Amino acid sequence: MPQIHGHCDDRFSGVRTAFEANFRARDELGAAVTVLVDGEPVADLWGGWADEARTRPWERETLVNVWSTSKGPTALCAHILADRGLLDLDAPVARYWPEFAAAGKEAVLVRHLLSHRSGVAGPREPHSLAELYDWELTTARLAATEPWWEPGTRSGYHAFSYGFLVGEVIRRITGLLPGEFLRQEVTGPLGIDFTIGLPEKETGRVAELVAPKAPGEGQPAVFAQMAPVAAASLLNPPTGAAAANSPEWRAAEIPAANGHGTARAVAALYGIFAGRGRSGDRRILSGAAAERVREGQGSCRDVVLGSGFGHDTEIALGLWLSGPHGSYGPNPRAFGHDGAGGSCGLADPEAGVALGYVMNRMGPGIADDPRKMALIEAVYEAL
Repeated sequence: MPQIHGHCDDRFSGVRTAFEANFRARDELGAAVTVLVDGEPVADLWGGWADEARTRPWERETLVNVWSTSKGPTALCAHILADRGLLDLDAPVARYWPEFAAAGKEAVLVRHLLSHRSGVAGPREPHSLAELYDWELTTARLAATEPWWEPGTRSGYHAFSYGFLVGEVIRRITGLLPGEFLRQEVTGPLGIDFTIGLPEKETGRVAELVAPKAPGEGQPAVFAQMAPVAAASLLNPPTGAAAANSPEWRAAEIPAANGHGTARAVAALYGIFAGRGRSGDRRILSGAAAERVREGQGSCRDVVLGSGFGHDTEIALGLWLSGPHGSYGPNPRAFGHDGAGGSCGLADPEAGVALGYVMNRMGPGIADDPRKMALIEAVYEAL
């Protein structure tokens, strides 16, 4: 059992107990969790190892790739532009990105991109990792892609394409890639330790991602079925811990999947949503804009993930709703995003709660990792 560092208010001692249990009983290697209530940290814990060989302890400032937990900050960028009147969520994407109208996508709306309903879950032709690192090539290929289903009718998880689709709209409006826009507008002014991609100067404090011990065991059913649309979204190109540890991945701009940060940073970013647009005394979004983020777009069986969840899910305008199954706690209107392997950001405006959980040993699933769920359960037991 590694030593656990940090602090935890007495009222939230159950969070520490759950965090310790993740190491003792759920094969945690290195991890951190931060819980904010009304913007104040009530738990900020870290422990374990930053590498598989257990030569580097997980420190207070250890960074790690959080996979799709990155989608929350990327969505935040789009909502900032909408709040400023620079982006109309009900406008066709082609208004900002004319090339996107190809292959029958002229009626696809910006809200369809945010809610994974555009039909462009991934390219139809093989797309290599090297090509994924090429922003211009990837966005051009997605613009030319025919939708996999009728846009707007249902969700289909856009595992990698989400960041390029939303990100290219951001770039067309601002001239900035989403990582730089996020830095200028949010993380820089607020001092939040989170980046899209990883600056070379920070490589000394990044954790090594470790693949699941038994790949395939317990994987969602979608991996067994591997319908063409699921393969396009999740495995075109194939990625994993080894790819995400490479200098090429870290140097690239992949806004749906290569955000790097601490648990504290993830909690702070999702805390903007939990604070109804505020972070401390700074307003990032108007109250109306912050509320719009969790505007449900309809519950359905996801086209890509299929029966992987075992139930219908609902994606709002950039984040998943907790819903009746409690993925983000008992409030069905709480919302957040998981990253492949286990990481998570959570926002619950009614309770004033934000949570960031990051780790380096990846679990086998896409969402609702048992380690994350144990921490969330402990938070709400304390409340």
